[in-house]
Amino acid sequence: MAVAPRLFGGLCFRFRDQNPEVAVEGRLPISHSCVGCRGERTAMATVAANPAAAAAAVAAAVAVAEDREPQREELPGLDSQWRQIENGESGRERPLRAGESWFLVEKHWYKQWEAYVQGGDQDSSTFPGCINNATLFQDEINWRLKEGLVEGEDYVLLPAAAWHYLVSWYGLEHGQPPIERKVIELPNIQKVEVYPVELLLVRHNDLGRSHTVQFSHTDSIGLVLRTARERFLVEPQEDTRLWAKNSEGSLDRLYDTHITVLDAALETGQLIIMETRKKDGTWPSAQLHVMNNNMSEEDEDFKGQPGICGLTNLGNTCFMNSALQCLSNVPQLTEYFLNNCYLEELNFRNPLGMKGEIAEAYADLVKQAWSGHHRSIVPHVFKNKVGHFASQFLGYQQHDSQELLSFLLDGLHEDLNRVKKKEYVELCDAAGRPDQEVAQEAWQNHKRRNDSVIVDTFHGLFKSTLVCPDCGNVSVTFDPFCYLSVPLPISHKRVLEVFFIPMDPRRKPEQHRLVVPKKGKISDLCVALSKHTGISPERMMVADVFSHRFYKLYQLEEPLSSILDRDDIFVYEVSGRIEAIEGSREDIVVPVYLRERTPARDYNNSYYGLMLFGHPLLVSVPRDRFTWEGLYNVLMYRLSRYVSKPNSDDEDDGDEKEDDEEDKDDVPGPSTGGSLRDPEPEQAGPSSGVTNRCPFLLDNCLGTSQWPPRRRRKQLFTLQTVNSNGTSDRTTSPEEVHAQPYIAIDWEPEMKKRYYDEVEAEGYVKHDCVGYVMKKAPVRLQECIELFTTVETLEKENPWYCPSCKQHQLATKKLDLWMLPEILIIHLKRFSYTKFSREKLDTLVEFPIRDLDFSEFVIQPQNESNPELYKYDLIAVSNHYGGMRDGHYTTFACNKDSGQWHYFDDNSVSPVNENQIESKAAYVLFYQRQDVARRLLSPAGSSGTPASPACSSPPSSEFMDVN
Repeated sequence: MAVAPRLFGGLCFRFRDQNPEVAVEGRLPISHSCVGCRGERTAMATVAANPAAAAAAVAAAVAVAEDREPQREELPGLDSQWRQIENGESGRERPLRAGESWFLVEKHWYKQWEAYVQGGDQDSSTFPGCINNATLFQDEINWRLKEGLVEGEDYVLLPAAAWHYLVSWYGLEHGQPPIERKVIELPNIQKVEVYPVELLLVRHNDLGRSHTVQFSHTDSIGLVLRTARERFLVEPQEDTRLWAKNSEGSLDRLYDTHITVLDAALETGQLIIMETRKKDGTWPSAQLHVMNNNMSEEDEDFKGQPGICGLTNLGNTCFMNSALQCLSNVPQLTEYFLNNCYLEELNFRNPLGMKGEIAEAYADLVKQAWSGHHRSIVPHVFKNKVGHFASQFLGYQQHDSQELLSFLLDGLHEDLNRVKKKEYVELCDAAGRPDQEVAQEAWQNHKRRNDSVIVDTFHGLFKSTLVCPDCGNVSVTFDPFCYLSVPLPISHKRVLEVFFIPMDPRRKPEQHRLVVPKKGKISDLCVALSKHTGISPERMMVADVFSHRFYKLYQLEEPLSSILDRDDIFVYEVSGRIEAIEGSREDIVVPVYLRERTPARDYNNSYYGLMLFGHPLLVSVPRDRFTWEGLYNVLMYRLSRYVSKPNSDDEDDGDEKEDDEEDKDDVPGPSTGGSLRDPEPEQAGPSSGVTNRCPFLLDNCLGTSQWPPRRRRKQLFTLQTVNSNGTSDRTTSPEEVHAQPYIAIDWEPEMKKRYYDEVEAEGYVKHDCVGYVMKKAPVRLQECIELFTTVETLEKENPWYCPSCKQHQLATKKLDLWMLPEILIIHLKRFSYTKFSREKLDTLVEFPIRDLDFSEFVIQPQNESNPELYKYDLIAVSNHYGGMRDGHYTTFACNKDSGQWHYFDDNSVSPVNENQIESKAAYVLFYQRQDVARRLLSPAGSSGTPASPACSSPPSSEFMDVN
């Protein structure tokens, strides 16, 4: 017999013979208006916020009700209630803890309860009755919270223990689920998440049917994926991934399953599509235009040469475009992808790989570039894939094309590794065995763990020989390589531009270009400058000037490598020491800054600030002139080229005439006495602190820190002792109290304008040596390879552990080429890095387009009957233009079908002649072995069958005798 549905708290129930929303057998005794159980948490109190949980909880409550009538726990005293709810460990005043549950209670009911317990009368008419949160819900079907509820106005928050107390004492309104929310931890704050994120989960093949599921903002994308797999009953062996539909209607991949819902910027109501991998290893989204963000510039009528396709620069991605164009023009690798050989070899389980995603993304690019229907394509998806698996390539900073190439080759290898489970292989030393045997064993061990089209195409074998300097033990190993990083012969000289400041005020500063040893010292710079100026190196002090102050004063023994090419280096002629030694008769060298008083930018312009200007000076002051008055006169003499003296009309009248007469004899000329011996100048500016070793201070002679103390006659400027930055009085810096002070010349704006000639002050002359350009002779590629195979001694940071000595040793190391690959990648190491500097070597490397012969470098016994095994032809070049901080990457590449060379500059492609390829910009060279080229041109290679060993016969066993 059909039973009519009964309403219970807004939820509809059907019994026995109906199609149940929630099927419950038996009677439904409901005799109270509240649901509550003695001494335990009620079934209704465990209901989560989502509708399915609410329905299940109601059913559980009904089952409990069949066994017994619900009863409320006997109420404790009012004071006891207040203490348990408001105070103590279980009360609402307790701090939030991430992960715990809190419950929402309607504010009006809670206020009623407060009035009841604070009234003191347990039989009062203010008894609140059952907890009723009806006003917080938008409806009584889905039990969704109203939007915009405010804590303190619409509801209060209670911890789980306090909530369960109230439910056990007063009960919960029939049918209402408890409003349970989790405490989440956000940056610098913990809060109760009142409104979780509701996501609509759908499958890619059934977009019309969705599941609404709530997630916390702190839940991971991995949890979203696991929930979707459970909802759609996905088999454990199937691979799945998620897409999110954004506000613009396009789809974004949710790559990182470890980030949170908050970090992924997912919002309530957002559509999340779960995609399941097909049996052939591809994703359905590859065939859906709506899911393909790899947009391209298409023209249905356009038909061009396959492979002649540009790549759009997404923002400093020329390095990526250059590497991709080089790799795309490797014939056998491109054929491997165009013929879908990769589909059978995708390795989705390799823990060292990228779940096939890098290989799939690269395959998509190759197929588009070689379809002949695109002038250029936008590698957006590939860029995101690379950034996902290699965080160093995230964002849009400039990177190195060789570094990207190295990552890409390794990623493709692991994604296409035919070895599904790598076995442990123990590395063995030669131990006196023949090289042929050891090499074959090393290659076989390598192939037991690494077997892919990348290994077949790009991997070769080194012979590494280490010799212990103590016991003479020789260790020989054979190691695989994917590319050769060859050094460039570098010059041991460098060119530095400096400004020389002579003591003679009549001479302008001179600009010099000096050739100095790269590993030399500051004293070498002074010696080189002495040859141009005739001034003894002992009378020179070298300083780095930055922002009108001394950034660093160099000592003669400091290395020249501490000077960067961009530094402004000034060399001053001096006649003393910067550190005054008591009892010495040498002149004292005083650092001097120029400052101008400027009104500050406040409302009344009453405060005057001081601003540095011009170039600082190192002034030699004779000891007998070492007073404020004498120092003023010395400075007037040193500045006389661009500072004019006031005439008689400018002098003050009065009683100063006698002083003027006295000062006539104080005007000094240039001092010629003294010499600079083992100077230890103060390390000024932000590069270092100041010294405190000088026992004889300038203040001891000058007496005060400011001059003139009173107006005696018209002075052009005032003098002040300052710190090494020249921005404050030295007395404000306790560290500098015992150090040689710096002097500041402070100008009033009117005086500076009248007497200081800025144009003359900034003037300088260029020495004849400035036109000198150090010529760099071109080098042959073979010279770089010879340098690569030269014996070298290991550095201290990278010692070798000798198994015979049982100690780490700075052994000698030699690398030799044993076996060369089909495609040989040669990386020219143009970028040099040291502790203090970075530089790019723009040496022209002469490399052959055809017939690069490696027979003299391969030490494996050779097959003289087949010289093609050791000869290579150029097929691609990655170029780098510019310097270390900025630059641009392009590509020269030879099309495998037409044999025509093209120049790829991002989305621009143009044909070029072979004589345009060799340049100083060449950075990474791709060479193809001639026997491989012949095989690709054979009928088997031109019939559409891919040339890769994965789809055709392996390479000649005579050459790959250990394969």
